[in-house]
Amino acid sequence: MAKPTQERATRLIYGFHAVLGKLRRDAGGILELYLAEERSDVRMRDVRRLADEENVRSIQADNERLERMVGTRRHQGVVARIDARQREVKLSDLLETIEGDALLLVLDGVQDPHNLGACLRVADAAGAHAVIVPKDRAVGLNATAAKVASGAADSVPYVTVTNLARALREMQKAGIRVIGTAAEAPQSLYEADLSGPVALVLGSEGEGMRRLTRETCDERVHIPLHGSVESLNVSVASGICLFETRRQRG
Repeated sequence: MAKPTQERATRLIYGFHAVLGKLRRDAGGILELYLAEERSDVRMRDVRRLADEENVRSIQADNERLERMVGTRRHQGVVARIDARQREVKLSDLLETIEGDALLLVLDGVQDPHNLGACLRVADAAGAHAVIVPKDRAVGLNATAAKVASGAADSVPYVTVTNLARALREMQKAGIRVIGTAAEAPQSLYEADLSGPVALVLGSEGEGMRRLTRETCDERVHIPLHGSVESLNVSVASGICLFETRRQRG
């Protein structure tokens, strides 16, 4: 007697940024693609074209159905059902697929899963192309981090690297400026030029960036603090840095 097949665990992602990124990086992980029948603009045509090229099944749906699926109106007419199993993303592959000016968030040694999940959520909201972390001295994308991320663990590429300093140099060779954050940096975040391809590096909750990471950065900036606290939670600092970059880019 044949054994019953185990049902595959799936999740939903939505929005052009998340779905297009998934199509470009891991189209095989998309099981079904739901597209709003009401939309026929350039962005939707790009999604349809890429889905056809990658042989991803697409299903026409109205906006009400898409809203029921994801529980929000902010789906932009694009919803994908994906394989929930985490797939490893290589830095070299990521750098080859980025279109436009790169915006990367690099976390050096974040060990609190709640902070990691919040950083992923902020990165998704700011439209970052990926979150990059070292394999050692970091919490890893566990169940707690994924839950706090509220879906961003599926929509934002999560890249683990063996040697963070080497990975930063690889980004620099690809034309990406590496900007670290440190309380003692002389230049304010708001004085820095954040245009063009940028990787923002934030250190761990207590110790900040490690020495080699700090020395590899092209420049360092600080976030001005005007109250009595001496530092910010890493996810809060990530949000400030990412959205200041977005503000400067208009």
